[in-house]
Amino acid sequence: MSTLRTVETDAISPFFGKLSWDSIPFENPLPLVAFGAAGLLIAAVLWWTWKEGHFPYLWREWITSVDHKRIGVMYCILAAVMLLRGFSDALLMRSQQAIAMGNPGYLPPDHYDQVFTAHGVLMIFFVAMPFMVGLMNFAVPLQLGVRDVAFPTLNSVSFWLTAVGALLVNISLVIGEFAKTGWVVYPPLSELRFSPGVGVDYYIWALQIAGVGTLLSGVNLVTTILKMRAPGMGYTRMPMFCWTSLATNLLIVAAFPILTATLAMLTLDRYLDFHFFTNELGGNQMMFVNLIWAWGHPEVYILVLPAFGIFSEVVSTFSGKPLFGYRSMIAATMAICLLSFMVWLHHFFTMGAGADVNGFFGISTMIIAVPTGVKVFNWIFTMYGGRIRYTSMMLWSVGFIVTFVIGGMTGVLLAIPPADFVLHNSLFLVAHFHNIVIPAVLFGAFAGLTYWWPKAFGFVLDEKWGKRSFWFWITGFYVAFMPLYVLGLMGMTRRLGHYDVPEWQPWLIAASAGALLITCGIACQIIMIVVSIRNREALADVSGDPWDGRTLEWITTSPPPVFNFAVLPDVRGEEAYWGLKSTAREKKRLSDRPEYVDVEMPKNSPTGVVSAFFATVLGFALIWHIWWMVILGFLGAWATFVVFSWRDETEYDIHAADVAEADDERRRAKAKLLDVPHDGPNGTEGAPA
Repeated sequence: MSTLRTVETDAISPFFGKLSWDSIPFENPLPLVAFGAAGLLIAAVLWWTWKEGHFPYLWREWITSVDHKRIGVMYCILAAVMLLRGFSDALLMRSQQAIAMGNPGYLPPDHYDQVFTAHGVLMIFFVAMPFMVGLMNFAVPLQLGVRDVAFPTLNSVSFWLTAVGALLVNISLVIGEFAKTGWVVYPPLSELRFSPGVGVDYYIWALQIAGVGTLLSGVNLVTTILKMRAPGMGYTRMPMFCWTSLATNLLIVAAFPILTATLAMLTLDRYLDFHFFTNELGGNQMMFVNLIWAWGHPEVYILVLPAFGIFSEVVSTFSGKPLFGYRSMIAATMAICLLSFMVWLHHFFTMGAGADVNGFFGISTMIIAVPTGVKVFNWIFTMYGGRIRYTSMMLWSVGFIVTFVIGGMTGVLLAIPPADFVLHNSLFLVAHFHNIVIPAVLFGAFAGLTYWWPKAFGFVLDEKWGKRSFWFWITGFYVAFMPLYVLGLMGMTRRLGHYDVPEWQPWLIAASAGALLITCGIACQIIMIVVSIRNREALADVSGDPWDGRTLEWITTSPPPVFNFAVLPDVRGEEAYWGLKSTAREKKRLSDRPEYVDVEMPKNSPTGVVSAFFATVLGFALIWHIWWMVILGFLGAWATFVVFSWRDETEYDIHAADVAEADDERRRAKAKLLDVPHDGPNGTEGAPA
């Protein structure tokens, strides 16, 4: 039996709601030690920051920044920290299953249930999503040739609301509990009758608050891509990453309201005794399953489409060729965007909807593999005949193609309803899902981080450690997840905390060994960053174009100035920067120096972080039924937006002379890179080259 306590709904204080000393699991040292260690680390970092006098810089340049580049970096930092947290849950699960043959193992049952729920929630919502949204935030405006996103302050709010969701999930580690339902909280288990504690409430409010941030980010990026491109950049001149970002954010805008509404109905069931999804009084549990997967399958493509765009950029750049079949890639991307809303029922063929319904969704699932196959062949044809440079980014891309194709084939197998009846809810499904998400999303994130790192920080990452990380990751992946396919075929279902079948244990031990190899890969990535920072002068990107890139972000310095471009580029052709470089090399000169004017940029704003503070208060109070705190949190958030709305000054000017000085530095670097003469500030040659 578990030693973790569940807080019952009848123990309510008028001042503290359901919160009491019993909410802290003093009897279970594991979460307390983990939380204490994390708390000490955070306190040490904050103390060092304050002691060294860095806090004003952090507040000015990062916490209150509305610069899309800084916000993108912060998204990626959040994702990296949550990756460590979520992967620690994976290690707990793998080690528990490796030893729990014929015995209960070392994790109590309801602690184990919380671990696998938290692992799924963290990895999907607070690792995969922030990685992709962060890279889109960073790169899309640069690739479009514009100075920022459409709504800069809203961008800051989006990030900080996402961070609030991650914070609430981690608070549940030590105050109360997290959901024990699995990451999609199926009723009736998630209803109040069967989950009377606060675990499901932590899930609901963490995802509702983070979901608002994601939805706002989606609106922001759709508007940016559709309305704020550089002069001459028509839709068929946008880089492929911008196309996949457009498709992703259209899906966010369409799909996330479904999640919000579904969780709102579950909230009404739990808080006000409604009966949307209960077993009695007209409730329909299967309606929840329909709705959650009507959001959930588009969510898969929300995650993988930006990664597809990253791989397109990397493969083209390191093959030294334009992307093969550019227009067919656009068509495939938008076909996936549309078809992703027509396949959700394959998640529950066993519901009993009938052969006709299952057949339709099985066929539509197979059809969506066609545009994905188009992309795979286009990447291969891009590499064919090219001068391939096998950097760590290219290794991540090739590893993705091979591994993703295997995962895709198992997905087509699961799209056959009779096969799915046999394999549903088994470890075969777990292996398939990870076989899609890890190579697509995580490998894509790692390739994108390495690719755009010099643009963000001004120096490249150490390739030796990057390649070591890749080989540990991909070897560990195959060792960790291929055994799960076998176990699924042997009949092992998912989420088992212990078992009594001796034949399963060797495969689970092998899977645990794979998890340890992945741990080595993560360690190599941490070492890579530390070594690169230490050697940043030797690894400095002085040209702004370390990879011989083809898109507009590489026309800027590394890192770019706050305004990105002194003058918005005039785009002519599908590969804008490659065309400018080719012209400069052909004419042996940079293009003419432009006439510089003052640039208006949005002022920094604390709106995002202040909103996050009140959202944290509001979410925590709603979880614990502390109603006076709910009112204070709501009023604080409302007041924050009122103050923001009535600001008199929202922008500041960067003088033309400062713009010219920054652009002269850029032109000097580009002249050296292209081996052409550099004209001085008063020369007659030069500019957006």
